[in-house]
Amino acid sequence: MCGFVGFTNKINDASIVLGKMMDRIKHRGPDSDGKYVDEQIAMGFRRLSIIDLSDQGSQPIFNEDKSLVLTFNGEIYNYKDLREELVASGHKFYTQTDSEVLIHGYEQWGEDMLDKLRGMFAFVIFNKNTNEVFGARDFFGIKPLYYAKMGETLMWGSEIKSFLDHPHFKKELNTDVLETYLTFQYSPTTETFFKNVYKLPAAHCFTYKNGEMNVRRYWEVKFHADNGPALEDWVNRISDTFKNSVEVHKFADVEVGSFLSSGVDSSYVAAVANVDKTFTVGFGEDEKYNEIGYAKEFSKYINKENFSKVISPEEYWNSLSKIQYHMDEPLADPAAVALFFVCQIASEKVKAVLSGEGADEIFGGYNIYHNPADMASYFKIPRPIRKAVGAVAEKLPHKHGINYLIRGSKDLDERFIGNAYIFSEKERKDILSIKTNAPDAMAITKPFYDKVRDQDQVTQMQYIDLHLWMTGDILLKADKMSMAHSLELRVPFLDRKVMELAEQIPVKDRVTETETKYAMRLAALQACPPQTAKKKKLGFPVPIRVWLKEDKYYNIVKDKFTSPQSAQFFHTDKLVQLLDDHRAGKYDYSRKIWTVFSFLVWYDVYFSDNV
Repeated sequence: MCGFVGFTNKINDASIVLGKMMDRIKHRGPDSDGKYVDEQIAMGFRRLSIIDLSDQGSQPIFNEDKSLVLTFNGEIYNYKDLREELVASGHKFYTQTDSEVLIHGYEQWGEDMLDKLRGMFAFVIFNKNTNEVFGARDFFGIKPLYYAKMGETLMWGSEIKSFLDHPHFKKELNTDVLETYLTFQYSPTTETFFKNVYKLPAAHCFTYKNGEMNVRRYWEVKFHADNGPALEDWVNRISDTFKNSVEVHKFADVEVGSFLSSGVDSSYVAAVANVDKTFTVGFGEDEKYNEIGYAKEFSKYINKENFSKVISPEEYWNSLSKIQYHMDEPLADPAAVALFFVCQIASEKVKAVLSGEGADEIFGGYNIYHNPADMASYFKIPRPIRKAVGAVAEKLPHKHGINYLIRGSKDLDERFIGNAYIFSEKERKDILSIKTNAPDAMAITKPFYDKVRDQDQVTQMQYIDLHLWMTGDILLKADKMSMAHSLELRVPFLDRKVMELAEQIPVKDRVTETETKYAMRLAALQACPPQTAKKKKLGFPVPIRVWLKEDKYYNIVKDKFTSPQSAQFFHTDKLVQLLDDHRAGKYDYSRKIWTVFSFLVWYDVYFSDNV
């Protein structure tokens, strides 16, 4: 695991600039660094040694005649099989790394190499003979890859912050993304909070030549339910496939640990992985916010050692600026802070960990996936009547049951944009003091819904979450919080072979009237006790709503809401009203408050004079 930066070389002091850019992401790879610079290109690399710990594993890496240059972040889990195939075809290897498989694989198969890979990756290859840059990002977006075209310069890297040191980089806020963020709690499109900086989407690759960028998709998730096998068959197939995935994800030349919460996903990973160490964090003594007691009991059950930490409110709030710095873009997920601290304690013991991200999206684990069944009877009411009732309900004060009527008035693509729906279009325009050209939420989700119109509603929701929520929130914080502590985080649920199996499981075996991830939970029963396999999802529970009612934290947020920086973008009186109404108990506005507050913390970090 590591990080890389690069740019097409249009400056005189390229090596010095590249060194500064590499220093920005030293946390991604503190073990070693490497550069390649010529009159056409500059490529830099920071290494976190996981496989082949020798100096030979450092990058950039070249092919035999040094006409191709590679920088790579990630792990290729089937690299040994690919290496054997490439050696049989005449390629000569000089390291034991998985990185070298990519450069010989590209030499042998070109872009078709991507179809052969099993792993998480972002990489860039420069062809000296053709002056062509080729890059790719893994199937699910586990590893990040950003790029920016500034004048005649193309720059790319694992983190946006590395661009700040390039003389051609122009730092400007993208206010369109700010508005969409207020709805999603993350930036949901290929645009970022920095104008003219883009994310390469998951399962996409690009070619850059003669000043032209060509981005294309190379892989698709395709749900195609197979109603033939019995539930028991699916359970056994999940068990076998997942065990295989965990086995390959454990391969390393360093010790691998595992995160552990009270949920089935991380428990299943930890039980199957048979690692020696597990890691857990929590808040206070309340079991709603503290899973440490469970984690210690489960660790005893699997006979492993658990390391834990109780995060104090002061630690949580004092870490926010650092977290938003590492995130590159604002993220309003309170669980990112918990992840930051569990990565911190894990990094003190190991260099790599397994984690349970992705299980909910591919096996149908979120509680909201019950929604289509829960609302089925209400949807028997004629649509015009439901629309009329919903229009009235939207004007009523927020009370229990009102949201049900509002949601019941809308079609699936109107009411579901993913696991977070913070501000509606009307609400976000009401609090913003600026005008933007931001698309509405349905315009962003429509291309994804269009691909699964023939599927049931649960599958449609999973598809949206796989492409927006998981990549934009779940995997963003997984990468950035682990790398902030020079820790490699591996996600065995997000494996091509696991996904290929999950695509076939009928919805009745994914989500029932009472259970989510039904078939997967039954598979987990083979390794975990019943109380674990059946436990409802909590995520990383954080007591934000409670803290915002306390004087200390209420005033911290209020100061931020009434600051000159806030007044550049928001009607500050409306922000304070949200805060006061929450404190008075009129309604739980904590997620709305946290979304705005997180942006303002991020803005102070990146648009101050200190960054």
